[in-house]
Amino acid sequence: MMREVLSMADGSADMGGTRPRNDVPAAHTWNLADIFASDGEWRDARDRVAETMKTVSDFEGRVTESAHTLLTCLSLNTDLSREFEKLFSYAGMKSDEDTRDSRYESMKQEITRIATDFATLSAFIEPELVRLDLTTLNRFLGEEPGLDVYRFYLEDLLRRKAHQLSEKEEKILARAGMLAQGSYTIYTIFANAELPYPEAVLSSGTAVKLDQAGYSRHRQAVNRDDRMIVFRTFWERIGEFRATLGAQLYAQVNRDIFFAESRHYGSTLQASLDDDNIPEAVYHSLIENVNANLNTFHRYLRLRKRMLGVDELTYQDMYAPAVKGVDPEYSIEQAWDLVTAAMAPMGGEYLDLLRRARNERWVDVYPTPGKRSGAYSNDGGYDIHPFMLLNYNGKYSDVGTLAHELGHSLHTWFSNRNQPYPLSDYSIFVAEVASTFNEALLTDHMLNTVTDPDVRLSLLVEYLDDIRGTVFRQTQFAEFELLMHHTAEQGVPLTGDRLTDMYGAILEKYYGHGEGVCRIDDLVKVEWAYIPHFYYNFYVYQYATSFTASTALARLINDGAPGAVDRVIRFLSAGGSKYPIDILKDAGVDMTTREPFDLTMKVMNEVMDEIEEIIKDKG
Repeated sequence: MMREVLSMADGSADMGGTRPRNDVPAAHTWNLADIFASDGEWRDARDRVAETMKTVSDFEGRVTESAHTLLTCLSLNTDLSREFEKLFSYAGMKSDEDTRDSRYESMKQEITRIATDFATLSAFIEPELVRLDLTTLNRFLGEEPGLDVYRFYLEDLLRRKAHQLSEKEEKILARAGMLAQGSYTIYTIFANAELPYPEAVLSSGTAVKLDQAGYSRHRQAVNRDDRMIVFRTFWERIGEFRATLGAQLYAQVNRDIFFAESRHYGSTLQASLDDDNIPEAVYHSLIENVNANLNTFHRYLRLRKRMLGVDELTYQDMYAPAVKGVDPEYSIEQAWDLVTAAMAPMGGEYLDLLRRARNERWVDVYPTPGKRSGAYSNDGGYDIHPFMLLNYNGKYSDVGTLAHELGHSLHTWFSNRNQPYPLSDYSIFVAEVASTFNEALLTDHMLNTVTDPDVRLSLLVEYLDDIRGTVFRQTQFAEFELLMHHTAEQGVPLTGDRLTDMYGAILEKYYGHGEGVCRIDDLVKVEWAYIPHFYYNFYVYQYATSFTASTALARLINDGAPGAVDRVIRFLSAGGSKYPIDILKDAGVDMTTREPFDLTMKVMNEVMDEIEEIIKDKG
């Protein structure tokens, strides 16, 4: 109902650390008045929706009696969904400004309850729809042209007919919606507002707070002793809560199993991928391809070890700057300028939208007390414009996050302006292509304009770090998520200790712990407890597949392939008018083949070749 796409950021801080929200200039906060002018206006809209949705009952037993009745029923459902989208967006983003403020958490719960009531009231619609046969459906489509915007939805619904339940069963699942969100809601509040994050005393004698933002900042410390202190202090504290966090994550996995089994899917993975008609082979092939290329990843790790000048590479060294003396910081204004220059090949409306996002307060930039960690793009409502949450840290990686979230937001804009509402909601599978495509253009722009060997070296290493974080790390997460769900599906309970052992074994394999490539200390094996994306049901693999797809698209743009810009804009404008695999094929990328992945590995090795040449020239 509400489209929100997350970045991979675990958490971040700004250049000066967390600051009181009142000290942040208005220009660097989002303007949620674009959705509702006040909480009172939100409540008025809530009440209207709560009253209007009662009329859906008038269609019970009548949904498919005629083409006109079908169109009227679906149009009502569409209108209500558009209103719910705005209500969810406003309440959710107000809550994310300060997760400690119970007013907006209460508003989120209110609209969730009303949406659950609506789902229960309207639970008869799809069971009636799946009784349609294709002959009748095609006749209705011919009789009522207004139904054409629902053609893809209706045909897809018939595709998934075997997983549609009876009206009574659908109502039970709808009522379970409130319970289904409990695990993630509790995790979010605990992780962002109530977990007693520790303080660490660095080698300089400075005490630093290691909340999510502080950990993200100080794990990048140049001083290795400080990194060791930060990792030990942070993960020991997280480890103290592994039993609670394990029970919480196990509850989420059981939620996934409940819905998959209720809809007669063979597994949670099949249930998750079926919504977008993604072949399971795409998921399994990603894991197989990455495992077959761990030697390339280990080459990167050995290169990092060499550049850091350490006798033994450890997991604590993963975020340290590998190029000594080059750690530039960028103001948010500089970040905007860099991103805009990087997007110049897209031209026209693309650049105009970047200026609008910058000047019209689409973005909430800096971390403030209680603010949700990480970053995301929220569509704000079909009739409005997207919004972005950042926790800007002033590092080059944060410039990349700005580009990433702008990719999501411009994808939303193009989809909403070129597709009717029922076809505007794109899949996460293609969403992450749009965001990482922007990051690829940013990288290419920087490498095309920077000549200083040290800065260039830093950018090349940053690109490798992106591949580590997006292709290898997210696939590592995907493999853990698959194992976690499979284990629970076999009836084996997931405790904090079991999750730590499972995650630790995968971590050791990816980082070559047994081969002496990178040492994995036991204390970091509880990292699973820190990853909010595990509450999103097979979400993370799409970061990796999308990175490979965007690498292929960016190569077309940079090679000046005829029509490439137009194909990318058409891709961004397609919304949910086709299955994501087909949308990408139209753009020139076939995700059912190895080609995008192999190209990414080729580029990665080319970057490492250049890094080794620069190091050699520097002597």
